[in-house]
Amino acid sequence: MRTRSFMVPTLIAFGCLLALSAASGQAGRGLARVNGTVVDEAGNPVPQAKIELVLIQSEETKRDTTTDKNGQWALLGLGTGIWQVTASAPGYQPASVECNVKQLDRNPVIALTMKKMSAGDRPSGTDEASLALIDMGNQLYNNNKFDEALAIFQELLVKNPTVYQIKLSIGDCYREKGEFDTALAIYTETADTALTDAVSGKEMRAKSLARIGECHIKKGDFETAQNYFKQSIETFPENEVLAYNVGEIYFSNQKLDEAIDYFTIATQIKPDWSEAYYKLGLAYLNKTEYEKAQQSLNKFLELEPDTERSTSVKSILDYIGKIKK
Repeated sequence: MRTRSFMVPTLIAFGCLLALSAASGQAGRGLARVNGTVVDEAGNPVPQAKIELVLIQSEETKRDTTTDKNGQWALLGLGTGIWQVTASAPGYQPASVECNVKQLDRNPVIALTMKKMSAGDRPSGTDEASLALIDMGNQLYNNNKFDEALAIFQELLVKNPTVYQIKLSIGDCYREKGEFDTALAIYTETADTALTDAVSGKEMRAKSLARIGECHIKKGDFETAQNYFKQSIETFPENEVLAYNVGEIYFSNQKLDEAIDYFTIATQIKPDWSEAYYKLGLAYLNKTEYEKAQQSLNKFLELEPDTERSTSVKSILDYIGKIKK
């Protein structure tokens, strides 16, 4: 999901943020250099991950590369504007962020953390060819090619009619196409089917309920969305990613109090997960609650002290320190 929203200038200065900006540069061409790292949840590099940059103001403008053995990558010749940076790799959930690329200033290192797919993300009961198609569909979806991704997921469901988990991906495509009623019907059906699944049913039902909530967010019905998000967490309270993803949805929609609530839940479920503290710190920073932002970002540094992203966090903390003086 890509949502454009306003963030406080502090975050924009460090490039950690979703923001609106006018592109200057022709068709994304320029002299800017952008580099980054891709790691897994344990902080290990993810080699050969595909990195794609898409200029939001002109979605036909794309650049791509792959990470090296150290999980690092770099691209030259980018124009000014907001680019969506996406990392994808087999066996991992795609990760993305939007970055404000500038010509004259040094652009920040883009640090992405990829989570390995769980059993619920890569359905059991499918053969290797089907799993390869799932990866292909995910890549297309992540590149905003929703019709092409939808065709692949629908083909997969025909070949694997009992693997109902594929319906979530089908619903996601309809949601991003703006066909919310169709997406809601698919998510509801999936949530009901999950009640009969003794193996991964709780997780799948929770994911379905969260997606229903996201649809209502997109429709502007935050009250109904909140109800479904609560049901999702109550259904599968041991999954920190569910709470984190709900926090991301609210964060992207500038509902900072709600985002803080769910990022906090994620830290409570998994106290050693640096990613949740990172986003919690950014949420507090956007509310200019600097003391709480410091606490969250310092906790992040305890858990992730020596990555490229920790360098940016130290700069943010230095900046907060100057503001508080």
